[in-house]
Amino acid sequence: MLYSSSMNMEIGKNQAAVGAHLLLSQLCWCAIGLIGCLAAAALDYRRLKKAAPWLLGVSLLLLALVFAPVIGIARNGAHRWIGLAGPHFQPSELAKLALILFLASYGDRFQRQMAGFRKGLLLPGVIIAAVLALIFIEPDRGCTILLAAVCGVMLILAGARLRFIVPPAMLLVAGLAVSLLHDSMRLTRIHAWLHPEECKDGVGYQAYEAMIALGSGGWTGLGLGNGRQKLGFVPEHHTDFIFSIIGEELGLVATLAVVLLFIALVVCGFYVARRSSDAFGLLLGAGITSMIGLQAFINMGVVTSMLPNKGMPLPFISYGGSNLVLMLVSVGLLLSISRFAAEPVKPKSNPFETMPEPCHA
Repeated sequence: MLYSSSMNMEIGKNQAAVGAHLLLSQLCWCAIGLIGCLAAAALDYRRLKKAAPWLLGVSLLLLALVFAPVIGIARNGAHRWIGLAGPHFQPSELAKLALILFLASYGDRFQRQMAGFRKGLLLPGVIIAAVLALIFIEPDRGCTILLAAVCGVMLILAGARLRFIVPPAMLLVAGLAVSLLHDSMRLTRIHAWLHPEECKDGVGYQAYEAMIALGSGGWTGLGLGNGRQKLGFVPEHHTDFIFSIIGEELGLVATLAVVLLFIALVVCGFYVARRSSDAFGLLLGAGITSMIGLQAFINMGVVTSMLPNKGMPLPFISYGGSNLVLMLVSVGLLLSISRFAAEPVKPKSNPFETMPEPCHA
């Protein structure tokens, strides 16, 4: 689908060459991701507890470097990438996994104290706020909302009280609303989502053409490679809107299959998390599964006009190396949890158990 959707990206150039270039680039990232997936699956996930704070620190540093004048790369007014030459890297993708690992380690360590305000919300909330703030000012509202939702799920599963979580969550929603009111570009996107017919030639053009692509595919589609909306009608059709090309070329049967596969992955992920022998595995598996499921839901919701337009790749399918590597490594961690789920946590040895019994005269 990536090759098919990118064949006609640049009119006037060798279209097959453009598609092959993106395909080869994505295959290279896929190879890196598969190596990371196998390494994560072979590693006992419990060894990552101690490394979680260090990985989070590196992620915070990389998130700050996107604003550096030489290393940081700005596109369309957004600072989301770093790199000097060759491929570029998106630090927010690493920050997703790093924050999930940290919260899983934190919840495992303080699981008996998560009901209190200080350990249950205040301390993890400071860390979460630092990561979300750096992503928010890139700006990347969609990733911020996604990660905030995943963190909320993990805190609740770790034992944090809803009465502590709900007020800050409402404040975050209010702050996001105020931010949107002062952001003319995103206000127009919301207006286009509410009134698609009025804005189909302007801001709502992309979403409107995506709906045409989905509708024209019918049950079985126009055939692989025969889509018309990729001929300059649907912008970003090889990344955020590739789901519309799937619907046009392979039809409703294929789009429903994609949805069912994501549902199956989410069900399996939560099943693996539930079978974990420790709180760290439970929280890590639930966080990873929530991240994949919510990202897929947001992407497909945007393409089908259920949600306002927000650039977010479809996991495993959209073009983008950083996200593909993250998703494959995350699947490797789920496999690791599944492999070691049946092994009970070894209690710390008691040195007094091996002492000889006292001798009585």
